[in-house]
Amino acid sequence: MKPIYILNGPNLNRLGKREPEIYGHTTLDEVESMCRKASGHYPVVFRQSGYEGQLVEWIHEAIDEPAAAIIINPAGLTFSSIPILDALKMFPGPIIELHISNIHRREDIYHKSLVSRIATAVIAGLGPTGYRTAVEAALNLIENTNH
Repeated sequence: MKPIYILNGPNLNRLGKREPEIYGHTTLDEVESMCRKASGHYPVVFRQSGYEGQLVEWIHEAIDEPAAAIIINPAGLTFSSIPILDALKMFPGPIIELHISNIHRREDIYHKSLVSRIATAVIAGLGPTGYRTAVEAALNLIENTNH
């Protein structure tokens, strides 16, 4: 069975510590557990990196494996990474862009996502539980694509 790739960008390893008034107190390890539970029988590849090139390599891996879907929270790279956008363009399956905060209610710099140009769906503002919602949405997209 093809896995669901859940990729996390810079500073998300600091969840639970970084700006809890925006991102909450849930840690990335807790988010990973939530995602694995929500995925049911689908395997999950869950990763985080502060490095753009590493995220691009993991997207390539998801293309080559192939993965069933990609859920990506590119964090600050959402607004600046052409390489992530270009890599995601090559992925043939569902792509869900995820943000813990509602990026549209924040400062102007957070309003223009490059990733949204290629994403199948965007989830923002649900806090860490948005990851569970993203996994559920990915499963729905996978099931509807395979029938």
